[in-house]
Amino acid sequence: MKKKVLLIIALFIASLNLRPAINSIAPLLENITTDLGMSAAVASLLTSIPVLCMGLFSPLAVKASGKWGIERIIGLSLVIIGVGTVIRLFTDSVSLLVTTALIAGIGIALISPLLSGFIKQHFPNNVPSMIAVYTVALTLGAAFSSALSTTLENSFNSWQTSLAFWAIIAFVAAVIWWLFVNLQVKKSAHTASAGTKIQLPWGNGKAWILTLSFGLMAMLFYSITAWLPQIIQGMGYTKNYAAIALTIFVAMQIPVSLALPILLKRFPSRRLWLVVESVIELVGLILLVLNVEPLLASAFIGIGAGGLFSLNLLLPIDATGNAQEAASWSAMTQSVGYVIGASGPVILGWVYDTTNSFASAVVGMVVIVLIMIIVQFAATTKRSVNTLKGIAQDGGNKQSII
Repeated sequence: MKKKVLLIIALFIASLNLRPAINSIAPLLENITTDLGMSAAVASLLTSIPVLCMGLFSPLAVKASGKWGIERIIGLSLVIIGVGTVIRLFTDSVSLLVTTALIAGIGIALISPLLSGFIKQHFPNNVPSMIAVYTVALTLGAAFSSALSTTLENSFNSWQTSLAFWAIIAFVAAVIWWLFVNLQVKKSAHTASAGTKIQLPWGNGKAWILTLSFGLMAMLFYSITAWLPQIIQGMGYTKNYAAIALTIFVAMQIPVSLALPILLKRFPSRRLWLVVESVIELVGLILLVLNVEPLLASAFIGIGAGGLFSLNLLLPIDATGNAQEAASWSAMTQSVGYVIGASGPVILGWVYDTTNSFASAVVGMVVIVLIMIIVQFAATTKRSVNTLKGIAQDGGNKQSII
């Protein structure tokens, strides 16, 4: 029991580091672009590069974990995130700031798919609950970095120091991971994954559908993360109001992540909740199109985004039978999915540079949600009872998860 508690603590603290390097940028973007003379399209790279890295380097994470073990690579990833973030303290050029986004992005890319494998391996009977721990921690990291970046900038009188501050959490997490995980599961975990040859399911049609679902979700998520404050400021609201809206967008994902495992126990259908969350996100985007109370719109978008992220993390774990398969399917969905997701902020930045308005881009996001709902139906096609056996269980629940 004590060992499980330590693993949960380590999982939580490690997951805190998946978003600060990305989310800390948006609230400071105006000052960063002014100081460094960046265009909107170039500034969007600070969000898009880490997301693109999550696409390009996820397969490498799986191969590395097959050789050295899931736990060791996760620990290394936390150190890489810390290094990429702390270098921002010395940033005085566009090229160096973009380089820090690349380094931190590689670290995030290595850790993201492996956490799914870690959950499958150590908590096979409590997957939805551990996905909740993962996503709540991830969201808290995003919320704190979004909400506190401006405060830290004012306190230190430096956006560089504000961005670099989040390296502290990464290095602390690396130490805790070593103490609570690598030293606790020396034999059982490492021998279970190290030395295993793992292949990504490139030829599996189901995996491609899950990948497209993840990609469309990520495209929306990171577009909103990168540009929501600027979209709202373009509607005539103040910078502080826009920052509050971004915080609400992030904060609303926390109760959703906590509630989802409870809702899945009562109504285990993945399709039901995917569509419900998509419709909620759609309502929020339509409110933005109509220029109706951006704070309310941000809340709806946050509720939808939080549920969709958790559910898309859960789908590859549902579809696989062990930790290595879960990691490989997650790596594939995230590999291609994050490449798709990385295009979102760049496209929005290009639209703004071209039209000096985000109106067309927001309408485009509405269309993407509608396409995503169609893909979700394909991603949750009915499977046989034998395939579902043992997958839909969380505390003994054996209902259909379609």
